[in-house]
Amino acid sequence: MPRRNALALAVCLAAAFTTLVDQASLNTAVPALRESLGAGPATLQWIIAGYSLAFGLAMVPAGRLGDAHGRKWFFVGGMALFAVAGVVAGTASEAWVVAVARLVQGVGAGIVNPQVYGVIQDLFTGRDRAWALGAYSTVGGIAAVLGPLTGGLALGAFGDDLGWRVVLLMGVPFGLLTVPLAIRCLPAGRPDRAHRTTLDLPGLALLGAVTLCLLLPFVLPGGPGLPVAVWPLAAVAALAALSWWERRYARSGRTPVLMPELVRSRGFSLGTLTAMFQFGASLSANLVLVLHLQENLGWSALDAALPLIPGAIGFAAASSQSWRLVARFGRSAVVGALAGAVTAIGATITVLHTVPESGLSVALMCTQFTAGVCGGLVLSPNQALTLAHAPAGAAGLAGAFLQVSQRISATLAMAAVTGIMVTGQNVTAALTICLAMMTASAACAALDLRTRPTAPQPAAPPVPATEIR
Repeated sequence: MPRRNALALAVCLAAAFTTLVDQASLNTAVPALRESLGAGPATLQWIIAGYSLAFGLAMVPAGRLGDAHGRKWFFVGGMALFAVAGVVAGTASEAWVVAVARLVQGVGAGIVNPQVYGVIQDLFTGRDRAWALGAYSTVGGIAAVLGPLTGGLALGAFGDDLGWRVVLLMGVPFGLLTVPLAIRCLPAGRPDRAHRTTLDLPGLALLGAVTLCLLLPFVLPGGPGLPVAVWPLAAVAALAALSWWERRYARSGRTPVLMPELVRSRGFSLGTLTAMFQFGASLSANLVLVLHLQENLGWSALDAALPLIPGAIGFAAASSQSWRLVARFGRSAVVGALAGAVTAIGATITVLHTVPESGLSVALMCTQFTAGVCGGLVLSPNQALTLAHAPAGAAGLAGAFLQVSQRISATLAMAAVTGIMVTGQNVTAALTICLAMMTASAACAALDLRTRPTAPQPAAPPVPATEIR
């Protein structure tokens, strides 16, 4: 591997660590933040879920701009925005300021992420590309291990009132360090195929409207106002308008947000649905567990974080070797791992109801380790198999399209389970939502077993896992 490429990869891995460790540590700080700022349920839902919403919506235009005009300065700008917003969030005195800052951080992370995918696709080919993407997965696993642990340690060392601020500020030094490294190490040239870029802002706005209409029933306070049923109906109307507009936009010769070649591909569509349900279920299950252990059982932030660590270790270990399974078994390996993930969530529900508190931590470590291993065997292989259906010349856009569905799923699922936990503290109902989503993911993967790949399947570690455990 050329030294220049190795340095560029190191910068991409640093960006992955920065964004992932930030979100991985936040869950443990949610109860302290809520108590310190007096955040209501709706504001807390925006703090938790708004990041994913902004992340997803920013990825599509950022991926398209990076494909057309080069990735370096979008990467630098996104990391700088992420770091500045982290300072605002960590020093805020009002809960709504934290919510807004997290939205801005999500935009920054959403700008950076497709550039990372695109840089790796541009600089590496064959086994080197697959190895680079596997390294990205491993860094995500390391961040997932360190995030809950450092979050718990920060709250233990600084107390609840200051600890949550330290947690929100932890990503800032890494972000500030990554910016000058990116300026120095990332390639500056833009692709020869660059041309006038069309962002399809109306399509992006309609996609955001669909997501927002689905999100509002979970985050709006109760009381007088529009009936809840109005919002799903509005989402259907916005979806119909989006479908009409995207067909019209494509007929004009421009590239819509919902790229026709991707939407029409059975393999890409089913793979995206698989990733969408799995990602939302995994993030939400971890959030539910942390909130239950701290809010319902009164555990400290560190004690609540400890059961998640085996899951993160299992995830990192499994993702680094998942390419072996996918090379041998293909999509069948993904289906089997998802069946294991469904079993792990079911086992977690059983453990919470049957195991006494004295042995609960150890029992949860076992279920979370199983969930982590299964997650590691799903994310990278599924993303690699799915992106094999992407057309040439749209690497950044295809990766963004795949991940925007994951982020929308995470936004809705995390808002739903947060509302359940904050208002009703019903851990079984919240985890049942996660179980249903994971089952849907397994079903989509099973349906994809008959889809023929449009490109050779990878024989080395595939696309990085971006799950935050």
